This record gives sequence, structure tokens and C-alpha cells, in this order.
Amino acid sequence: MKVHVEIDCTPEEARTFFGLPDVAPMQERLMKEVEERAIAAMHAMEPEALIKNWLPASMQGLENIQKMFWNAMGDPKKK
Repeated sequence: MKVHVEIDCTPEEARTFFGLPDVAPMQERLMKEVEERAIAAMHAMEPEALIKNWLPASMQGLENIQKMFWNAMGDPKKK
């Protein structure tokens, strides 16, 4: 014997019928936090922010980096 039962209901109605919690508010808060973190990560990738993070705050540090670049490029006649 076969029995075929067809139930036509929305996901919300099925969740309520089975006694499952409504997680929509939690998902909304979570997605808002994910969006905020993604935006913060994109702002960290801006060139100005990258330079501020990479370069030292003092001018002496900047001069040292400049000297390092000049030494790395060097004089092609010396090589």
C-alpha cells in the first residue's frame, strides 16, 4: 500500500509546525557584521592606508628606505 501526502506550505509555516526557531534576525545581524568587516578590509587596501602601514612614521626611516632603494639599484658599471 502506498500513501502519497502533499503538503503545500511556506518555509516559515514548516519551521513553525516542526517547532524550529526563526533564525532570520540572527542572520540579518550576522550579514550586517560581515558587510562591515568587508568594508573595513577594503578600506585597509586603499593605497594611502597601505603606505601609512608600511612606511615608518619618522623621516629618518623614510631616508633609510630611500638609501636602500638607491643601493639596491646600484651603479650598473660596478656590477
